[in-house]
Amino acid sequence: MATLVSFHAHPDDEAIPTGGTLAKAAKDGHRVVLVFATKGEHGEVEDGFLDPGESLAERREQETLRSAEILGASRVEFLGYVDSGMMGTPENDASDSFWQADVEEAATKLAEILREEKADVLTVYDDHGVYGHPDHIQVHRVGVRAADLAGTGRVYESTGNRDALLGGLLEARDMGVEMPGDLDPDAFADFGVTDAEITTEIDVTDFLDVKRASMRAHASQISEASFFLSIPDEFFARGFGQEWYIRRGDRPAERETSLFDGLE
Repeated sequence: MATLVSFHAHPDDEAIPTGGTLAKAAKDGHRVVLVFATKGEHGEVEDGFLDPGESLAERREQETLRSAEILGASRVEFLGYVDSGMMGTPENDASDSFWQADVEEAATKLAEILREEKADVLTVYDDHGVYGHPDHIQVHRVGVRAADLAGTGRVYESTGNRDALLGGLLEARDMGVEMPGDLDPDAFADFGVTDAEITTEIDVTDFLDVKRASMRAHASQISEASFFLSIPDEFFARGFGQEWYIRRGDRPAERETSLFDGLE
């Protein structure tokens, strides 16, 4: 069996794009390790949601541990940086933000975990952070460098299939499914990559209940009324039943269906 280290920017990032992959890997007997750059300190939370004196970072750490348990992860680590907020916000400029982190320094921290775990596979994000979030872009930069430092030979960039997503959203909209403004198909022109750029597509339809439970664990960010939890099961399966990656290095001759081909 292999060891998979999945590197993410904030709590809940493990659930939405990679939750099915992680749950499937754990069920198949692989060791799954989650590493987060930040604790998502600048996420939005409803007034009164947190307990008196509780910080959002504290709550999100606990939510992450619950999500990890649901997914079957064996270890969770935080690198200790602060959430950088959305691109162009003042939080980008904070000296302790992940966006301002020295890439070599951050990569050295991650590489230490990769070496400890003797990681066979590392997941990061694509080079534009899937949708341009500064911390996601930095995960790509730091993760790629960490793999070099640790000698982790197999690196996958988690991404979105723009063609599949747009097709599904348009179909859902035409069928009368109500979508919030930020999920309008027109807003996804720069999201992820085209289908032709994807090397690896993992069918996670057998793990949709686990994936949704992982999302639900992040209640401070993903409410029951959110798109992710309120969308009908049929469309959740259409939108989240596949997870997509780009394998770094030589492109496989055929589209892969596992992160572990040749390692199992």
